[in-house]
Amino acid sequence: MSRKFFGTDGIRGRTNEMPMTAAMAQKVGQAAGAHFLRGDHRHRVVIGKDTRLSGYMMETALISGFTSVGMDVVMVGPVPTPAVAMLTRSMRADIGVMISASHNKFADNGIKLFGPDGYKLSDADEAEIERLLDEEPRLVPAEQIGRSRKIEDARGRYIHAAKTTFPEHLRLDGLKVVVDCANGAAYQVAPSALWELGAEVVALGIAPNGTNINEGCGSTDTAALSRAVVDSGAHIGLALDGDADRLIVVDEKGTKIDGDQLMALIGSSWHRRGQLRGGGVVATVMSNLGLERHFEAQGLTLERTKVGDRYVLEAMRAKGFNVGGEQSGHIILSDYGTTGDGLVAGLQVLAELVEAGKPASELLRRFEPLPQLLKNVRFKGKPLERDDVKAAIAAGEARLAGTGRLVIRKSGTEPVVRVMAEGEDENLVREVVDDICAAVEKN
Repeated sequence: MSRKFFGTDGIRGRTNEMPMTAAMAQKVGQAAGAHFLRGDHRHRVVIGKDTRLSGYMMETALISGFTSVGMDVVMVGPVPTPAVAMLTRSMRADIGVMISASHNKFADNGIKLFGPDGYKLSDADEAEIERLLDEEPRLVPAEQIGRSRKIEDARGRYIHAAKTTFPEHLRLDGLKVVVDCANGAAYQVAPSALWELGAEVVALGIAPNGTNINEGCGSTDTAALSRAVVDSGAHIGLALDGDADRLIVVDEKGTKIDGDQLMALIGSSWHRRGQLRGGGVVATVMSNLGLERHFEAQGLTLERTKVGDRYVLEAMRAKGFNVGGEQSGHIILSDYGTTGDGLVAGLQVLAELVEAGKPASELLRRFEPLPQLLKNVRFKGKPLERDDVKAAIAAGEARLAGTGRLVIRKSGTEPVVRVMAEGEDENLVREVVDDICAAVEKN
């Protein structure tokens, strides 16, 4: 069954345009609430958000929807997505909601839903909620309308949970860390957690105003972080995105380190300590072939999935892996959480940095990546169904045969086609990507 509203990471779009309107948010609250009204206990939903201006509007609409079908609401304010997942489980809630469009600009927003186990919803749950969106809401009698309340210590609870993932015998004393919080959900928790563990913290992106989330900062734009690391003489820089479920690192020289290198570091170190399960790591089709070869050299596997951290997690749960992620910086460590967590992943990297006693530039370069190029092309209509685009893709695959890979996909969160190629020949990779992008751009 095709889904009209749910993409690879919940429902997302430009605010005040379908499906990201207040009216739609209310309907999502009613539909999701009705779907999770199971049993005769008092039902509860936890709602968190990032720092977007539209977060207030969407939060109010969702509260209206959930309470109208009989669910109590707990508001936790601006917190990272993994905090909502953690609080949903710890508070025995029936559902968790994160209002965020992750790494997108402020004009977009989204609704991410978690089940009572703290995991993102299955395709079946999302399909059922979409079905309920087309029905009249199941409103409860007046005396059964839900109540809402706000808790003030949600950030402290998350900081404590994140710190427990850091080895007890280690401290961050003597380590200078620049952390860029993207003017997003982690603007308070990430600097606090690092400081409490002993680091000297230089914090960027900690002045959200509703419209500056991910604006020239965070994991999607590390230029300011790189400058700050070099100028301040820091040992390392950590960049989070708007909802802090992904991590990109900058070494002491200002060089960007992507999620593939982070998975290589964590996977290898956990394997060395006997902590790695599943015989390898799970990543998506976008991860570099160099990562696959890095693990093969250690007798480990790289299990590949479709793009989207939910698919990574599904494979991890089905096959017993405890490390997975995406090149873009979603790192899932299932020993510690049920979704990607930029801060927790960052603490694992810092622990390795402390124990190794090596500079970040040496520690984090685990393999030599093959030349890889990714371009995003905005589209109208259905370009991947056109004969000229199909022909360009077939030609590109033929040129790369035996020496590289080609991955073409539509984004699940915005109207772009992503064209990625990698191979031994950098010039060939560029030509293949450019030819396909040019075909897609033709109307």
